[in-house]
Amino acid sequence: CHCIKPNGHKEVIDYCIAPSENIEVWTEMLQNMKSRGLKQVELFLSDGVVGMKTALARTYPKAHFQRCLVHVMRNICAKVRVDDREKIMNEFKQIHQQTSQKEAAAVLHKFYARWNKAYSNVIKGLKEIEPDLLVFYNYPKQ
Repeated sequence: CHCIKPNGHKEVIDYCIAPSENIEVWTEMLQNMKSRGLKQVELFLSDGVVGMKTALARTYPKAHFQRCLVHVMRNICAKVRVDDREKIMNEFKQIHQQTSQKEAAAVLHKFYARWNKAYSNVIKGLKEIEPDLLVFYNYPKQ
C-alpha cells in the first residue's frame, strides 16, 4: 500500500506477502497500518481482490473505495475478442475523461448499451462494480 499526500507525493506505507488474498489478510494489513498511526483513509484504490472492500469498510468505515481502472480495463481486454479490444478500450477510457460524474455515468451507460449484445457478461460485471468505478469524480482533478 502507498499513500498519496496532499502535495501529490507517494509514500509506501505497508506491504505484505500473503499465501492467499482474503478478508483476514487485508484486515490484518489495514489494522496494522491503523495501529501504526494511520488514523483515517479518504480514498482507497484497489483491484477486485477478494475481501478488500469489506476489510476497508470494517477498518476505515469513512473511506471511499475506487476500483483501479487499469485492472478493470485489463479484465475487459481479457474477455473480449482481439479485434474489438482497441475500440472497446478507447470507448471505455472516455468514461474517465469527462468533466463530471454525471457526464461519466451517461457515457458509461452508453457503453453498456453499445456493447451489451456482444459482451453481456462483461457488461454485467461492470454493472456489478459500477458504484466503485466513478468515485474519484468526488475529488479535485489534480
